[in-house]
Amino acid sequence: MQQVLSGNADIGFCGPEQVIYLYNQGREDYAILFAQLTKRDGSFLVGRQKEEDFKWENLKGKTIIGGRPGGVPEMTLEYVIRNHGLTPHKEVNIITNIAFTATAQAFKSGTGDYVALFEPTASMLQKEGGGYIVASIGKASGEIPYTCFFATKSYVEKNPEIIQKFTNAIYKGQLWVQKHTSKEIAEAVISFFPGSDLDLLTTVVERYKAQDTWSKDPILKEEALSRLMDIIQSYNRELIPMRPSYEKIVTTEFAEKALENIK
Repeated sequence: MQQVLSGNADIGFCGPEQVIYLYNQGREDYAILFAQLTKRDGSFLVGRQKEEDFKWENLKGKTIIGGRPGGVPEMTLEYVIRNHGLTPHKEVNIITNIAFTATAQAFKSGTGDYVALFEPTASMLQKEGGGYIVASIGKASGEIPYTCFFATKSYVEKNPEIIQKFTNAIYKGQLWVQKHTSKEIAEAVISFFPGSDLDLLTTVVERYKAQDTWSKDPILKEEALSRLMDIIQSYNRELIPMRPSYEKIVTTEFAEKALENIK
């Protein structure tokens, strides 16, 4: 966000909450969301035993290694726990002071009953016998605009052709994902995951496909953005004292044109 605001970058990629926070700061040239990439939290709950019939209500009295306080992964986890009638940090103990890169190792070392992990870490831990994926946090929380592309209002207004071409490229990538197998997708991305093997990445892609993580088109829906704000406000209402209107911080113009132009 800072790179885009300072003019060092034209387009940014982040969770939409950054755009919401910025708008509420009263900045005149605020950021506009123009294309969505993922529509669910990508983390999974990993336990110490196989639980074919896992129920979130069973977390009462348990300890979970969660995420960073105030981060959307942690807020989403707590939102799911609340939706199942439990109070985070009272009925469910959540550890939030372990570095993101160290949570899996902490769990392997005996800390906690469960840990919230992203892929491919969750599947790697399961493959090593260090835990078992028992639930999808993204599936339990519902559809939210988890990651999106944005630019400043002034940049979008001055450079509509660039924004359109960029959005077209994103949509082409989304169509490619839908038309190709999990193995083909894994082969395309394996260079970004040193230490992962093709079988493991294929499993990861299959898992994300099964829970409908990736958006099928770049249109950011109002209902999904509203749910994201629900999640944040349920965690701490002071983070979003005022909910900006969908029309103020989102444009679907470029995404809709991409759908018209690319088949």
